[in-house]
Amino acid sequence: MEKLSERRCVACTGSTPRIGASDLPAYLAEVAGFEIDAAQTRIERRFEFRNFPETMLFVNGVAAIAHREDHHPDLEVCYNACKVRFTTHAVNGLTENDFISAAKVNALLA
Repeated sequence: MEKLSERRCVACTGSTPRIGASDLPAYLAEVAGFEIDAAQTRIERRFEFRNFPETMLFVNGVAAIAHREDHHPDLEVCYNACKVRFTTHAVNGLTENDFISAAKVNALLA
């Protein structure tokens, strides 16, 4: 199976299928550090850094990924950390795009 970080996001519509609950563990296994919320509608991870410039370099990397994939996370930025949350608003839940993007974000620090 092709790694998620090597795949590309595809445009979603309201008819795009959500990832089923039984498939979520396999997807989560490919995005180390990301956790799923209780409603199973989003994934998130907190990344920690030594200082603000390192945090902002990371944020800019995430922004570049989001632009390239046309799939945009919610970001919560502070001095030495950034929380990254993915969901697919078009389906009010999780699609493969969320996990593809999360894998690419993880690859920034690999």
